Amino acid sequence: MPHTTTPTDNAPSSPRTRCPEGGRLFAIGDIHGCPDELAAMLRKIAPRAGDTVIFVGDYVDRGPSSRDVIELVLDLAQSGPEVVCLKGNHEDMMLSFLGFPGRYGDSFLFNGGAATLDSYGVRESELPHAAERLPARHIEFLRGLALSYLRPPYFFVHAGILPSRQLQEQDAEDLLWIRQEFIFHPHRAGATVVFGHTPMRDTLIDVPYKIGIDTGLVYGGKLTCLEFNEGVMYQVSRGSSGVKSRRLELS
Repeated sequence: MPHTTTPTDNAPSSPRTRCPEGGRLFAIGDIHGCPDELAAMLRKIAPRAGDTVIFVGDYVDRGPSSRDVIELVLDLAQSGPEVVCLKGNHEDMMLSFLGFPGRYGDSFLFNGGAATLDSYGVRESELPHAAERLPARHIEFLRGLALSYLRPPYFFVHAGILPSRQLQEQDAEDLLWIRQEFIFHPHRAGATVVFGHTPMRDTLIDVPYKIGIDTGLVYGGKLTCLEFNEGVMYQVSRGSSGVKSRRLELS
């Protein structure tokens, strides 16, 4: 299984911290049920033992096969690199819908969740018992997702942070859902926040405050992966298998 921690529902997040140990450091943005583009990205970056790959959440909903996305992530975790899987607001809604701790489960189906359940072969008549149709290891994966990950000088999270609070004071609601209040204001939290959640035309680089890597894959945009050691951005467009790369200034 990926290296995850189980957050306490509705409690402030205490970020899991890990010190650099060599190897490359990658972060991958919102995937939203698009396994082909994720597979192309993983082939390109070819993570190996000693590398760390961080997913910032939103594996599910809207795209053609959330099930296959989770399978790819689980397979990656068994292949050698350390894999850190963070929770997105869509996983939180999905968990709530399935009857586990989470928020806004009543909004799950209307925010792309119907496509997710379809990828598991769940029919409309089976919705009340949908959790029983999901593989046990997928349920374990969803329930084990962490809210945040601190790897100085970076703080990885799905949506962002409340700028007026320090990292250890953040609330789960903001970590999963915040948008403008975080994006348009600097913070003094002492780390560069790497986040997804809010789709943009291209990567948002606003160092030392924030780096946004949701480039709207499921909406016809791109899947973005950043490699922090050398400062390389990898992107694959929706419907393509060709991954392009270019250098970025990340510090």
